[in-house]
Amino acid sequence: MIKNRFSYRIYIYPVLLLALAGVIVSAYLALSHYRNYTDIDYSSFCAISKAINCDTVSQSPWSILFGIPVALWGIGAYLLFFIFTVPALQEDKKRKYLWDLLFILALGYSLGDIYFGYVSTKKIHAYCIMCLLTYGISFSLVFCTWIIRKRFNDHSLFFGLKMSFSTLFDCKPVLISLGVLIILFGNLYFMLPKYWIFSYPVPAKEVSSGITEEGNPWLGAEQPTLTIEEFTDYQCFQCGKVHLMLRLLVNHHPNKLRIIHHHYPMDSAFNYVLVKKPFHEGSGKLAMLAIAAEKQEKFWQANDGLYSIARQEIEEFTIQKFARKLGLDDKKLKKDMYSRETIKLLERDIRKGLKNRIIGTPSFLINGKMYSGNIPPEILEILTR
Repeated sequence: MIKNRFSYRIYIYPVLLLALAGVIVSAYLALSHYRNYTDIDYSSFCAISKAINCDTVSQSPWSILFGIPVALWGIGAYLLFFIFTVPALQEDKKRKYLWDLLFILALGYSLGDIYFGYVSTKKIHAYCIMCLLTYGISFSLVFCTWIIRKRFNDHSLFFGLKMSFSTLFDCKPVLISLGVLIILFGNLYFMLPKYWIFSYPVPAKEVSSGITEEGNPWLGAEQPTLTIEEFTDYQCFQCGKVHLMLRLLVNHHPNKLRIIHHHYPMDSAFNYVLVKKPFHEGSGKLAMLAIAAEKQEKFWQANDGLYSIARQEIEEFTIQKFARKLGLDDKKLKKDMYSRETIKLLERDIRKGLKNRIIGTPSFLINGKMYSGNIPPEILEILTR
């Protein structure tokens, strides 16, 4: 053991504060994750750029682990650490064995954070500032628990782990707290609404659909009071969120509202005039797939399905699986997807977007005026009159 310059508790308080900080930061991340999927106007304070963007991380399929948001797992992990640290406040030899367990626990958190850092770098291509803060908390916990072990324990790590479990079983408040935590997370999987899964409504019987003279699919009123032309990208999270709102509005106002769809993939392989560097790669081909689905009168089903696939199943996606899911002829779908007519329709949509100076999705053309990101509430008020 190293000679101590400070009292035992002085070393413990920073550990408790770090664990509490982890709970607070994880709680913020959980709230941010929820609002990303449920609040149409939400944008977190750390959505700074493409590379530093908490929202991009929240919107990725890797933000869910075993059917529960990663941020909620973070709350549970830091609460567990706090629960195990509290008994160690008492300065006796038996309670000091807990630092061996806490050291291993902190090491496990740090290894998990290294994995999530890899995912952010290689899969999401964006970083969350608040997530990086939790990484710092975990690594700090490793350092603090290592220092405490060195200064106050003189036994082997294996022996300390063995004794720490014995110590925990003798501490009823810890066992009760641990039991409550396990029950909460055990029920969380079944009780937590899957708010991150967008379920698009089946069009009401009164809802009509068709193709405009220009060849764009429309849904809603045959003689609309309000017409909204949407320009979207299937890999744009906000596009899917706003489109869900529009689909619900169409069902509620089938004789007043019409949606006209335009493809505007932010894919440098297709929208190369605007997008100079690789971005939303594959969204152009998804747009071609949706255009091909229209040939089998399944555009809106394909449209809704593609928003979901781009968020959750992109790595497992195949045309065959997609066609089978929608009841489409996969050979015809693939043939139509790469036809000259499909490419012309997509190019025309992109040219129209460029002509209207669209630089991001979603964008909406309403009564000759372009709106970016969202639709002002006052425009939608006409539907309730």
